Amino acid sequence: MNYSSLFSLLITLFSIQLHGFATNYYVSNTGIDTQNGLSADSAFQTLQKAADAVTTGDTVFVENGTYAGFDIRDVNGTASQPIVFISLGSDATITSKGPIREDGINIENADHIEVNGFKVIGMVNGGNGIRVVLSDHCIIRNCFCDQNDERGIFTGFTDDILIEHNICTNSVDEHGIYVSNSSDRPIIRYNECYNNNNIGIHMNGDLSAGGDGIISNAQVYGNILHDNNQAAGINMDGCENPLVYNNLIYNNHNAQGIALFQGDGAIPTQGAKIYNNTIIVPGDGRWGILVTSGSNINTKIYNNIIINEHAWRGCITVEDTTNFKSDFNILEDKMSNNGDGSTISLVNWQALGLDIHSLLADPLSTIFVDVAENDYHLSASSQAVNMGTSMVNPEVVTDISGDIRPQGTEYDIGCYEFSEATTNVDVFLQSEVITFYPNPTPNFFKIRGILGSYSIDILNANGSVYQTLTSNTDSIEIDLSTVPAGIYFIRIQRIGTSELSLEKILKMN
Repeated sequence: MNYSSLFSLLITLFSIQLHGFATNYYVSNTGIDTQNGLSADSAFQTLQKAADAVTTGDTVFVENGTYAGFDIRDVNGTASQPIVFISLGSDATITSKGPIREDGINIENADHIEVNGFKVIGMVNGGNGIRVVLSDHCIIRNCFCDQNDERGIFTGFTDDILIEHNICTNSVDEHGIYVSNSSDRPIIRYNECYNNNNIGIHMNGDLSAGGDGIISNAQVYGNILHDNNQAAGINMDGCENPLVYNNLIYNNHNAQGIALFQGDGAIPTQGAKIYNNTIIVPGDGRWGILVTSGSNINTKIYNNIIINEHAWRGCITVEDTTNFKSDFNILEDKMSNNGDGSTISLVNWQALGLDIHSLLADPLSTIFVDVAENDYHLSASSQAVNMGTSMVNPEVVTDISGDIRPQGTEYDIGCYEFSEATTNVDVFLQSEVITFYPNPTPNFFKIRGILGSYSIDILNANGSVYQTLTSNTDSIEIDLSTVPAGIYFIRIQRIGTSELSLEKILKMN
């Protein structure tokens, strides 16, 4: 399945950490805030009313509609009982700010909060789509942030935040996703950021804001970053030991593909592992990977495809090659060991002990399936197939689509692993209607893929497993006609991992 199609599907699929012994609230445009909010028939009308009501372990189910934003502060969930705000459909849209700040959603001094499946569009006066500050262990997933004044998603002083499966586009002033202010262990994965005025994904330790000024142990993987307009696809200031892999970065203007440096961070970004990314820099771009002084320390760049169409800027520039490693990449004949000012050939770069096993790039049309259509899957004859190194293991065990690496005798180079057959699970709704019972026609899911690697469960709203499904074939049909009324979830999860593959919310009437 094409990754962009998978991502479009993911934006309508919702995941949730379910829990018992808590309260479920409902919000609807037809609700009334003086009601108790405990059922769809007695729903609240505003998100803020629900935000004021929740406590540890509560879930807020939001019907499709148009809403003002909300502000949640000084209330915490826990690891086993988070506070969850989740859309029941694909069109719960926030079009005006919350009651305190200019942001659509503001989470402040509140741990273990999850926001899932909202559209946040058009925040003005310096507003962010979603803002999370002074809050740890929060999750932002499956949201669509568009045309917001500052950024799509902004966080500050947010340890252990998870930002996944979001689309952040058309930020007027700054970035798609911005993680700032000494936020340790962020995970930013499977997002798409495009047409933002500045950077796709930006991380900044921000020493001037307090804290230690270092973002430690960030993981940035599986993202698609394109057509952003300044600085970089991925920008890292003051990051320590970031892991950046399986990202697709192309057509970012006046920008590096990936930048490692020190600005307001307490240290130069260092100890970076940059593995299996595909980076295509346009003619008005800058460098594929920029490594400024100090950022060379313990940095490793393996298994990347780096193509630069700029007149003279090239693939990798490093101001200091000490304690720096780069190899098994596909590159053009433009490198630099002297910063942004000049280039040397790959042969001269290899004389420095770098990229000894790397390859000069063949024509793009032979490496990729269809560059004109921005399809950067590897062609069957691609020079990237089986030419990577396993030194990226154990960090990289799948590709951007979730296909197992390696498929052949060795790792492939770039964000995609070549495979004759997909290993993704592909979920097809047989009806666009989310209400499956009583019977729309037909009333079942059809799931196809290599299902031996996945578990499939139907869970009720309390988190209990209603039904577990198995299949010895490559497809399965799930009949929902006898499922009682209520809210259920179909969960599809790779066996042996804690990472959700897909999860779909079902409302049975």
